[in-house]
Order: sequence, then structure tokens, then C-alpha cells
Amino acid sequence: MADGLIGILPSLNDGSASGGPLYVKLQRLIETAVRDGMLQPGDALPPERELATIADISRVTVRKAVQGLVTTGLLVQRHGSGTFVAPRSERVEQSLSHLTSFTEDMARRGMIVRSTWLDRGIYPPSPEEMVTLGLSSGEKVARISRLRVANDTPMAIERAALSIHVLPNPELVTLSLYAVLAEGGNRPARAIQRISAAILKEADAKLLEVPAGSASLNIERISYLESGKVIEFTRSIYRADAYEFVAELKLGDSSEISGAVL
Repeated sequence: MADGLIGILPSLNDGSASGGPLYVKLQRLIETAVRDGMLQPGDALPPERELATIADISRVTVRKAVQGLVTTGLLVQRHGSGTFVAPRSERVEQSLSHLTSFTEDMARRGMIVRSTWLDRGIYPPSPEEMVTLGLSSGEKVARISRLRVANDTPMAIERAALSIHVLPNPELVTLSLYAVLAEGGNRPARAIQRISAAILKEADAKLLEVPAGSASLNIERISYLESGKVIEFTRSIYRADAYEFVAELKLGDSSEISGAVL
């Protein structure tokens, strides 16, 4: 509860707090309160004016300290509601050795999955979509964009493009894209994924409920049918604080690594 934080605020000016600017001292006190359990995830901080009065510092100093902790992700601000301790996100581990959907990944962990739709529709393809999906002139693409949420925590933003020959009606996708493709005999058999680190821009950070500038894992997936035909071109943005990808590597036999320097 915030009472614990209020109880230690007077120490800010009595010399017991470690050195540095006042806003840094306040940040340390708040960090300590969170670490020691005096403030729990979801707890509201006292209003700015109250913090300033109790700690005997200016509201400008309070504001600077709080904004710094919002940037680091310890606190979150909700317009019209106040400042809160950010929820703790348990990392979800995904193997890179199996081709599965987000829905399947979360279901195996017993997590409740839902999506917030950002877009579903039929569009003329971009040049990149046309080349990647091997579309002919005049063909269109089905695009689906959604925020993927597990146990009420925003996890990823998915933006997928497919030929309308395999997904003529994007509205059919309610939860799992791969389930819809499987019903039509078009479930992907394999995929190539490229993973890169990135920094979240403001719009995507807002959707994922993290500060702008937070780290993300960006995934580009190109999926194929058994025939070798490309069926899916998806770009996803995952929260780096909530998701990690794991690959199992095996050393080849001596004939495969002949001449290699280890």
C-alpha cells in the first residue's frame, strides 16, 4: 500500500537517504518501496501534490522523479486516473523449433488469449507483399492486424498479409489464423523467421502498454505450404520484457564441421 511509501518520504531531507539530486533520492525511495513490497503492482501512488508536501520538495522535483520511473517501466500513468506501479510481466518462452500460432503457444501454457482487432480487410498489395507472396498483377491481399493479449497482458502486435485465394474473407479469423487456414487445407508446413531487436515507437508502445522507447523483439515470418508456395507474410512486434525465444542447437558430426574453426 502507499502508506508504506508515505512513511519513508520524510527521510528524503533528513540526511538518511543516499546522496544525489532530490529527484534521484525520491526515485530510490520509490524503487525501495516496490522492491520491499510496500508498493505492489497495481498500487496507486499518492497524488503529486501530496508527495511534494510530505517529502517537503517541489512538485517539479516529484514530476521529474515519477517521469523517470515511467520511462524505465517501474511506473505507469493512466490519463485521468493517476500513477500506478506497473504490473510484473512473467516472460513467455517460445521454442523456435516448432511452427505454431500465438493462440496455440498460449493455450499450452494455460493462458487466456484474446485479440483486439486493429484492422481486417482486403487491400491492393504493397510491392513487398506482391514479391513475397508471389502475387500476379491485379491480385489483392487479405490483411489482419491485431493486438495479442494473454492473461490481460498485451504481448504482441501482429500484422499479417495473405493472398485472398487462401483467405478470401478476413472476418473469418476470430482467434487463430492457423485454425482458419487449416479448415481450408492451407495450414503452413514450415516457415522462415527473422528476429531483430528494435525500439518501440510511441503508437506501438501505447498499444503494448509500455513506455515509448522500450525494447521490442521484431519477428518477420514467411510461411510455406508443403508444395513450397508462400502462404503467409507476417510482421510481429513482441514486448521484450515479456517474451523470449529459445533455440536448441546441436553440433553436427565430424564430416559436417570438417575444416571449421571452433
